[in-house]
Amino acid sequence: MGMKGAAAYAGMVMAEFAQVGLMIASKAAISSGMPNLVFILYSNTLASLILLPSCLLFHRSPRPQLTFSLLSGFFLLALLGFFAQIFGYAGIQYSSATLGTAMLNLVPGFTFILAIIFRMERLDWRGSSIAKSMGTVVSIAGAFIVTFYKGSPILMTPSPSNFPDQLFLSQQSNWVFGGLLLAADCVMSSAWLILQASILKKYPAELIINFYYCFFVAIQSAAASLIMERGPGAWSLKPSTRFIAVMYSGVFGYVFQVGAITWCVHQKGPVFVAMFKPVGIVVAVAMGVIFLGDTFYMGSLIGATVIVIGFYSVMWGKAKEEKIDEDIGVRSLESTSQKAPLLQNYIEGPSLPKQN
Repeated sequence: MGMKGAAAYAGMVMAEFAQVGLMIASKAAISSGMPNLVFILYSNTLASLILLPSCLLFHRSPRPQLTFSLLSGFFLLALLGFFAQIFGYAGIQYSSATLGTAMLNLVPGFTFILAIIFRMERLDWRGSSIAKSMGTVVSIAGAFIVTFYKGSPILMTPSPSNFPDQLFLSQQSNWVFGGLLLAADCVMSSAWLILQASILKKYPAELIINFYYCFFVAIQSAAASLIMERGPGAWSLKPSTRFIAVMYSGVFGYVFQVGAITWCVHQKGPVFVAMFKPVGIVVAVAMGVIFLGDTFYMGSLIGATVIVIGFYSVMWGKAKEEKIDEDIGVRSLESTSQKAPLLQNYIEGPSLPKQN
C-alpha cells in the first residue's frame, strides 16, 4: 500500500469519527429547539468563510477554469447535500444519533448500485462481483431490521418516571418515521458521492469544490429558512449548546469531513469512501448512550451486525477485483517486456559484420 493509499484509509477513519461527532452535535442543537434549516445555514456559512481563504491560498496559480456547466454541477451537488442534511437531521430528531449512524451503513449498498448504473463499477458473474451484490442486499436487509424492529433495550439511562403506553406507541411510530427519513438521507448521500466523483474527473480541485458546495448549501438553506422560520428565537445561538454545535459542525463536520471525503473520492472512488460507513457504529453507540442518553435496542444490535456483514462482503469483493486487475496489469507488463527485444530487432534489422 502506497503513501496515498494509507492516507486515504486514515482520512476516511477520521472522517467517520467526525461524522459521528456531527450527528451528536446536531442532535444536541436540535433538542435545544434550534430548527434544522437554521443549523444547516449557520454551519455551512461558517465552513464557507473558512474555505474561501484556503482556496485562494492553495489554488493561486494555475487555477482551473470555471464554466457555467461546472457551476451548475456544483449547485446540483449542493442541492443533493442540502436534502441529505434535511432528511438526516430530521431522522435523528425523530429517532437517535445511534440509529442515524447505523442507517448510514446503507450508503455502501446504494452507492454500489448507482455506480453500476452509471458504469463506474462493473458487474459480472465472478465470485467477487456476486459477493458485492449479495453484500448490498444483506446491508439493505439489515437497515430494515434496524428501522422496523426495536426489540428490548440493551443499554439505557434510568428514566425518572414510567411512560404511558400511548407515548411509547408514539415513540415507536417516530422511530420508524425517523428510520425512513434516514434511509432517504442515505440515497441522497450516495447520489452525492457519485456526482462528486463525476465532477472531480472534470475539475480536480478538491478545496474549490468543497467551498462551492458549502457556499451553495448556505444559500439554499438561507432561502428555505427565511420562508419557514419566522420567529426570532429560531435564529438565536443561545443556549451555548447551539453555538458549540454550530462551531463543531462548521469546522469538523464540513471543512474537515467533507474535505477528507472529497479528497478520498478523487483518489479511490465513491465506492471506497462509502465502504467506511460501518466504522462509526461503536463510536456512535458509546457516545450516544453516554452523552445524549440514547437507548440502545436489541434491534439496533442485530440490524447493525447484519449491515456490517454485508459491508465486509462488498469490501471483500472490491478488494478481490482490485487484486485481479493488478495481476492482469503485471502479466500485461511482463508480456510487453518480453516482446520488446524481438520487436526492436525487427525494426533495426540484422546487424552487419564490421568491415576493416
